[in-house]
Amino acid sequence: MKKHKKTYIKFFFGTVILLAVVRLVFPSVAGSGTSETEVDTLAVNKQQGDTIKDTHVKDTIGIVPVESKFFKPDGSLVRNRILSVPGFSRTFPDNNDVQMASAKKYGVSPVQNRSEAEQRKSELVYIEASPYYHVDKLNRSIPYLVPRAANLLNEIGRAFYDSLQTKGVPLHKFIVTSVLRTNDDVKKLRRYNVNATENSCHLYGTTFDICYNRYVTVQPPGEPQRRAVRSDSLKWILSEVLRDMRMNNRCYVKYEVKQGCYHITVR
Repeated sequence: MKKHKKTYIKFFFGTVILLAVVRLVFPSVAGSGTSETEVDTLAVNKQQGDTIKDTHVKDTIGIVPVESKFFKPDGSLVRNRILSVPGFSRTFPDNNDVQMASAKKYGVSPVQNRSEAEQRKSELVYIEASPYYHVDKLNRSIPYLVPRAANLLNEIGRAFYDSLQTKGVPLHKFIVTSVLRTNDDVKKLRRYNVNATENSCHLYGTTFDICYNRYVTVQPPGEPQRRAVRSDSLKWILSEVLRDMRMNNRCYVKYEVKQGCYHITVR
């Protein structure tokens, strides 16, 4: 037993000595245990980690500027070009049958006369008092719309103001020429205009007409008279606004040549 123990101890110390000699002769054999690939990977990870950390710190403590559609970063006013639309009839082709489906979906049942309209005000919104547009003298309609259409009209007015501002054009109001019509209004209108349809979208309170060749200048009290702006320029700007509204599925628009207006129904 003692003989085997001595043999084992000799073998153990002999192995240790052999490994020590190999390490002295071939030092590259005794690496740190981390390959070059692993070292590169660790270096890349550390670099990425530092980058992410720096980015996080910048995002956390940095001030992110909010872009303005009215002012450039240097504080000067934005000046956008007036582009208009490719063609009024092509851009706004929505005929009566297209608009009628939306009118029946979102509108009220047709009103027989103005006396009945007075009793239906719980379903309608009075639209004549607004800072964004002017309502013309109405002979064949009354200034009421369903809430959905009234909101659309206000949105168009605000967008028109914004567009005028970014193009450096003095503020103007567009003119609303026709709103809710009663059945009696439609009958009277057909006496003077044979093209007026008996089944009009205006009967449902979802539709309004905006004149494209007349505008009202917004003149603040006490300020110098604002420069005159061609109605064509205002028409082009308004057409851009209506095109965007239509493309965003907010409304249907028909370009009326003889009536000189945009015929608009909410969607």
